[in-house]
Amino acid sequence: MGYTLKVNVNGKAQEDDVNPRVLLVDYIREKLGLTGTHVGCDTSSCGACTVHVDGKAVKSCTMFAVQADGADITTIEGMCQNGELHPLQAGFKEEHGLQCGFCTPGMIMACADLLENNSNPSEDEIRHGLEGNFCRCTGYHNIVKAVQHAAENG
Repeated sequence: MGYTLKVNVNGKAQEDDVNPRVLLVDYIREKLGLTGTHVGCDTSSCGACTVHVDGKAVKSCTMFAVQADGADITTIEGMCQNGELHPLQAGFKEEHGLQCGFCTPGMIMACADLLENNSNPSEDEIRHGLEGNFCRCTGYHNIVKAVQHAAENG
């Protein structure tokens, strides 16, 4: 039995019949083909699946797609506007905030939420804001620098 889901994803209206048990991350990746949102742990520990739902960072593996009915969803693909990198994307590039890149989409989405609520966070506030996102490559130092770069240049 399906459910008609209506959402706006990256500014585009979507209407799809979905199984009520489908996770938001699976809907985004499989139904919409937006594979920048990663599935990392299936336990909500890593943050690789972070997207924005109505402007707030959410781990999309923790909610069913039907729970987002009527919502505005932004994925990493929606961060670039008019061919211009989002300041966080530019910061990650300029400050070498990524290595393998697997965590990067979730990191950027979590950091965007952080900067929306605090436009000039301290290093401690950035590190605290990233506590729900794991990176196994960088040691976080350059990720913090990337967020600082975005705060200064965004």
